[in-house]
Amino acid sequence: MTIELPFIQKPEDFPPVSEALADPNGLLGFGDILSIDLLLSAYRRGIFPWFNEGEPVFWWSPNPRAAFYPDKTSPSRSLIKRLRKRNYQVTINQSFHQVIAQCAQRFVNRPETWITREMQIAYGQLHEAGYAHSVEVWSDEQLVGGLYGVSMGQLFFGESMFHRSTDASKIALFYLLEHCKSANFPLIDCQLPNPHLMSLGAKQVSREDFLSYLYNYRDKDVHPDFWRTRVISDQYRF
Repeated sequence: MTIELPFIQKPEDFPPVSEALADPNGLLGFGDILSIDLLLSAYRRGIFPWFNEGEPVFWWSPNPRAAFYPDKTSPSRSLIKRLRKRNYQVTINQSFHQVIAQCAQRFVNRPETWITREMQIAYGQLHEAGYAHSVEVWSDEQLVGGLYGVSMGQLFFGESMFHRSTDASKIALFYLLEHCKSANFPLIDCQLPNPHLMSLGAKQVSREDFLSYLYNYRDKDVHPDFWRTRVISDQYRF
């Protein structure tokens, strides 16, 4: 049986997420454009892009999703020991473009990346527009870990993270959770569940429950300074 997917060129082309395929899980449509307008419209609907180099822009809304609940997620004992060493500095939005470039790096065991040049440009534009943000972990003034994603109201949609030293991405995640908890964010979306995310404390969330959070919190006001570039490693205790 052949399934015809909607062709997405403008925000009004997105179909209801209830029409997403079960296999592959969450596939909703495809297109050849990745613009700020499309991205913002997609996130407001519970949709995100995910595709490899040379492929069309595929749009997804999986069921279930993975998410962290900031007020219910605690660091492991081993991570607490690492955090207490304080041999690092954590910042917000200091080096967004460097973080996304590091997340896109190819390795022998990962020769392809879904963070294509097109994705880097589009999310860089989202960052410049104030919607995409990064958390950076520094050691001896070197970037050793970090993550990036999109924020909308009191929600954060995580995209990717990386580490160049032990536990650096976990440290970035810990500070993101603490930062979001300080502003009463109820949920940090991580898109598709995988064993690594679940080992860090992520939970599976049904599409229905996720959309309930989305509709209730995507338009909540956040203090204008919340995503201001600064050091946050001395701001939160554990």
